[in-house]
Amino acid sequence: MTPIQVTSTSEAGDSSGTEGAQWRALTPGERLSMMQPQFNVGEKAVYPTHGVAEVVALETKVIEGSGMQFYHLRVAGSGLKIIVPVTKAEENGMRPLADNGMIDELYDLLRDHEVPCDRQTWNRRYRGFMEKIRTGSLFEVGEVYRDLTLLKSTKNLSHGERQMLQTARNLVIRELSTVKATPESVVAEELDSMFKD
Repeated sequence: MTPIQVTSTSEAGDSSGTEGAQWRALTPGERLSMMQPQFNVGEKAVYPTHGVAEVVALETKVIEGSGMQFYHLRVAGSGLKIIVPVTKAEENGMRPLADNGMIDELYDLLRDHEVPCDRQTWNRRYRGFMEKIRTGSLFEVGEVYRDLTLLKSTKNLSHGERQMLQTARNLVIRELSTVKATPESVVAEELDSMFKD
């Protein structure tokens, strides 16, 4: 049975706090327009820390008298299912796949090996890298991949850093493979070649 992960953030219909007050002040039509999904069923998106996922369903639930829509995502590779409120998707970091211009920028970033020497302790460095991966940004994840790959050539990485390097590498490879409709093995070889002397 495939595990279901529910992304639970404060719902837009929450009656507490400023956000709740702003939501109640909107007309039903304004509320509906705010809830329009950016992604359609069958489209692919990127979800932070999980990477490429397909929108397999859009579900509407009535919560406190208001209809709320939820994306049902299936993560590529693992098959993990994630449920995300449409109104919170962007705030949670869900985004469209990269376009060709973004991929070109990523390649420039990966080829730039003039990175300042990192003298942080491994656990502080680990926290910084984890924050970047959690953003879901292709460039932030790409930086983690580049920096840890370069670091690996000069010192032994901790177990956590090795796992993080693998995670960042896989996230970048899967997204580029999806966008370019190219096998992951081909993308991996192309990326690895950027770090060969």
